Amino acid sequence: MRPRRIVFTLHLVVGLAAAIFIAILGVTGSIMAFEDELDHLTHPALFKVAPGVPLPLTQLGDRAIAAYPGHRLTGYGIGVSPDLSSYVGLQGVTVYVNPYTGAVLGTRTGPTWLSQVHQVHLRLLAGDVGKTVMSWAGVALSLLSLSGLYLWWPIKRVSVNWQKGGRRRWFDLHNAVGIFAWVLIALLAVTGTAIGFESATRTLFYRITRSEPLPPPPSIVPVPGARLLTPDEALAIARVAMPGAAPINVSAPAAKSSYRVGLRFPEDRTPGGRTRVFVNPYTGAIVQAESSRTTAAGTRLVTANRAIHTGDLFGMPTKILMSLGSLAAALQVISGTAMWLARIRKAPAGA
Repeated sequence: MRPRRIVFTLHLVVGLAAAIFIAILGVTGSIMAFEDELDHLTHPALFKVAPGVPLPLTQLGDRAIAAYPGHRLTGYGIGVSPDLSSYVGLQGVTVYVNPYTGAVLGTRTGPTWLSQVHQVHLRLLAGDVGKTVMSWAGVALSLLSLSGLYLWWPIKRVSVNWQKGGRRRWFDLHNAVGIFAWVLIALLAVTGTAIGFESATRTLFYRITRSEPLPPPPSIVPVPGARLLTPDEALAIARVAMPGAAPINVSAPAAKSSYRVGLRFPEDRTPGGRTRVFVNPYTGAIVQAESSRTTAAGTRLVTANRAIHTGDLFGMPTKILMSLGSLAAALQVISGTAMWLARIRKAPAGA
C-alpha cells in the first residue's frame, strides 16, 4: 500500500472514531473562549456596577454574612475592572456585592451553564474517565492535523466550488477550512493535549527547562491571643510585595494556613492570574511569594501553554482567533463525516 493511501486510511479511521468528541471539544471550546464575557453579558445584575470608591473587604464580608448568617467566610473576589462587582465566598454560597456601596447583588450556590460547558469540555461530566477520553481526543486532533496537511499538500485546494454538489462541495470545504485554520487547530490540539496529560507534561516542561516548581507554602504556627490581620491588611502587604500587580482574590486563612492573595500583572490576561503572595495572618510576614514574571521557567511554560489554548495570550484578538479555530475543528468533523457518508452511499462526487 502506498504511503499516501496509508495516511488517508489513518486519517479516515481516526477521524471517524474521534468525531463526536472532537466536535464536542470544538463547540464547547468556542464558547469557553468567552466564558467570563458571556457570564457578565447574561447576568448583568450580578456583575455590572458603576465605579466609585471601593469599600474595605471586611465591610463587604460583613454585609454578606449579615445577609446570609451561619455561613463561614472563605474568601473574597475582586473585579478585574472597575465596572465589575466583587464577591464574598461563604461556605456553600457565593455572594456578589457592589464593591462601592456594599449592596448585595445576588448569589450562586451551584454550577452555572457555563461551568457545565467547561466540565463537558474537560471531562464530559464523567470524571476521570471522561477526562481521559477528551485528552485522547486531543491526541486524535493532533494526528488529524498532521495527516490532513500531508494529504492536502499535493492538491493544495483552497477554494470551494459552490456550483458543485455532494461529495465534491464537502471535499472543497474540508480542504479550505482545514488549511486556513490549520495553525489554530494544530495549536489547540497540541496545547489541549498538553493540558489533558498535564501530570506528565508538567514534569517534561520542568525537565527541559531545568527548573523546579515552587513547593507548597509552609504551615503557620498559631499565636494564641494575637490579633489576626484583616484581609485588607493582608492585601496591602501583597500590593507592596508585587508592585504593579492588581489583586483579584484573597483566601481567608484556616487554622494553620496563610492569607493567599492572588494578583495579576497587566500582561497576564488569564482571569485567575498567576501571581500569589502568602501572608502570615498573625505577624504580617510574607511566607511565600511567586511572581508570574520571575517564577520558574517550567511554570511559565505551563502558564503560556494554557494562555495559548484559551486565547488569553493577547486578550480579545486571540480569544476570537481561538474561538474560530475551535469552530473550524467542529466544522471539519461535519464536512469529513459528510464526505464519508456520500462515499459509502455512492453519491456522485461531482468531480
